[in-house]
Amino acid sequence: MSEFIKTQHELRNNLITQVREVLDFADSEARGLDDAEVSKINAIEADIAKADNSITVAQRSEERNLEASVAAKGFIPSVSEERSATDIFRAMASGEQRGHSFERRGVIVGSANTVPKSFYDEVMDLAKLQGNMLTTSDVINTTSGEDLTIPTLTAYSAMTLKGAGAALDDVEPTYSSIVLGAYKVGGTIQADNSLVVDAGFDLGAHLAKQAGVGIGTAVNALLTTGTGSSQPTGIVTASGEGKVGSTGVAGAFTADDILDLIYSVDGAVRRASTFGLVMNTSSLGAARKLKDTAGNYLYNISQVGPGGQDTFAGFTVYENPDMADTALDAKSVLAGDLAAYKVRLAGGLQVASSTDFAFQNDLTTWRFTMRFDGNAAHASEIKHFVGGAS
Repeated sequence: MSEFIKTQHELRNNLITQVREVLDFADSEARGLDDAEVSKINAIEADIAKADNSITVAQRSEERNLEASVAAKGFIPSVSEERSATDIFRAMASGEQRGHSFERRGVIVGSANTVPKSFYDEVMDLAKLQGNMLTTSDVINTTSGEDLTIPTLTAYSAMTLKGAGAALDDVEPTYSSIVLGAYKVGGTIQADNSLVVDAGFDLGAHLAKQAGVGIGTAVNALLTTGTGSSQPTGIVTASGEGKVGSTGVAGAFTADDILDLIYSVDGAVRRASTFGLVMNTSSLGAARKLKDTAGNYLYNISQVGPGGQDTFAGFTVYENPDMADTALDAKSVLAGDLAAYKVRLAGGLQVASSTDFAFQNDLTTWRFTMRFDGNAAHASEIKHFVGGAS
C-alpha cells in the first residue's frame, strides 16, 4: 500500500472520529443536532467522500502500474524499489549522493530516483503547527524562484442605471499587482553517526521533526511581522487600520473593540469562508473572558476534536504565536479574509549533507533550506486592532 493511500485512510478515520464526537456531544446533552452541528457533519461527510474517491483512484493507479510492470517484464530491466526518506538521508551520509530536493508532488511514479512525497508533507505538516500562516494563507507552490507577479483588483466596475436607448458608461475596473520573490530560510541539523547507521533509528522522522519545527517557526514569524525590507511583507505589516483602542488601558481591547474591528471590513469580504480573526495566546485568553450585555461569553470553544475551530461572535479564531501582545501602539489582533494574504513557496525543500563539517565529533550534518515570500493582495481586506497610544 502506498503512502498516499495510507494517508487517505488515516484522514478518513480521523473524519469519522470527528463525526462521532459531534454525535456523542449532542447525546451527552440528551438533544438532537442543531443546525451548526448538522452543517459541520455534512461538511465532514463531504470530506470523507473525497477521501474515499482518492483511495479508489490511487488503488486503480497501483493496479495499472502492476499490470504494466508484469507486461513489461522480460522486455526492460526491472525498476528499483522506491526509496524512503531515511534511505535517501543515509545515502547522503555515506557519500553516495551530495544533496536532494524534496518537492510537493501530486503523483508519484516509482523509480530509483523518486523522492517520496511523505517526507515533504511531514515537514510541512509540522511547520504548519507553528502558526497559522501556512494554513490560512493562499499558498502558491512554484518550481523556481523567479519573481512572481500576482495581479490584484483595486476597484470594481461601477455599473449605473440607464434609461432606454441611453449609452452605457465605460466602467473598466482598476488593476494593480504584487510581486513575490524568494527569500531563503534554513539551518543545519546534526546526528551522531552511530544513529545514522542504526537501522532501528528512524532518521527520516527525526530530521523531518527538526526541520519542520525550525523552518515553520522562522517562516511563520516572517510571514506575520516581516517588514518587507529584505524579507517578506508580513500580514500585520500589510494590513490596514481597522480599530484604535482606548487610552489608559495599556493597549487592551474590549468586546466592542473586536466587534468594531470585524465590521470595519467590507461586508462582501466578511462573508467569505476564509474570513477570520488572528491573535496570540495571551490575547486569546483575554478574548475568552469577554461577554455581551446579557453576560454571555462571546468566545465559543470548538466541541469537535482535531480540525475544529474556536469562534468569537460567530467568526473563526486562529492562534498565531507571532502576533504582538496587547500593548501601547501594538497591533495585537487581525480580522479579514486571511486568504487575501499570498504565500509563495519556491523550489521545494533543498537538502545537502556533509560528513566533513563535524568530522572530529563523529557527526553528520544536513543543511535544510526553503525559499518563500508573502504579501497581502488587498490591505483593505485584512484589518488590525492597535492599542491606544497612552
